[in-house]
Amino acid sequence: MPSPPDAPTSDSGAELPLDIELNRDGDEPLHRQIEQAMREYVVTGRWPARSRLPTEPILADRLGVNRGTLRRALVGLTREGLLTQIRGRGTFVAAGAMEPSIAQRFRTLAEDFRAQGFEFRTQVLGSRLERIPLAVQALLDADSSTPALRLERVLRGRRGPLAYVVNYVRADRCPGIEEIDFAQESLFETLEIRYGIPIARGRRTFSARRADREVARALETSVGEPVLYVEQVTYATGGRPIEYSDVWMDSTKVTITSMLERDPPPS
Repeated sequence: MPSPPDAPTSDSGAELPLDIELNRDGDEPLHRQIEQAMREYVVTGRWPARSRLPTEPILADRLGVNRGTLRRALVGLTREGLLTQIRGRGTFVAAGAMEPSIAQRFRTLAEDFRAQGFEFRTQVLGSRLERIPLAVQALLDADSSTPALRLERVLRGRRGPLAYVVNYVRADRCPGIEEIDFAQESLFETLEIRYGIPIARGRRTFSARRADREVARALETSVGEPVLYVEQVTYATGGRPIEYSDVWMDSTKVTITSMLERDPPPS
């Protein structure tokens, strides 16, 4: 009989990977190192949702730490909602814990990863001024002569590419933006802080796609593989569109969840 959607499905954590290399001579506390490594296991799906972790004595022994150090890491991840503890049954990976929340909050995928404490880096594939594609001109309320920054990036975790992002930003409203190093700088923060363009809202459309040659190369996958696709238009205060982006995510490493609230029934 299948388990209910939110029920733990694994009776043993022995098969879960635990190849954590601890730096015992560094400045970062051991429980923080363990917490970060386990967080990445959850976010990337190496520890599947609803899997049961080994018992604390087994985990502590495998990591070569005392149970107090291990427990501090587990408590931190439990408070984040990445793990859940069930009395008498053990500690489990929370269902849906590895999913960014970009379906309900207007922040970038990179901001979501940072909020979860997930370790990744940004690889810039291209950053240059060019003509806005015809289909994007209307969305940005621009014409063919409007300059735009085309910013092409890959967000990479330890297991490889997580997302491929292509942004078009109206460069007439932020001169010199093509000179900024977006491997280090946040696009939204650059617009808001450096150029004084407050971002008010955005529109996102989610769909499933198959990777074309460009997307497959960026995500290091095969042409035709299913990917998650998000189309986004960003609006500044006053309703002026400022940015358009295409985001493709490797569906084997990143999923999207949306937590919704239902209105109370009519009286």
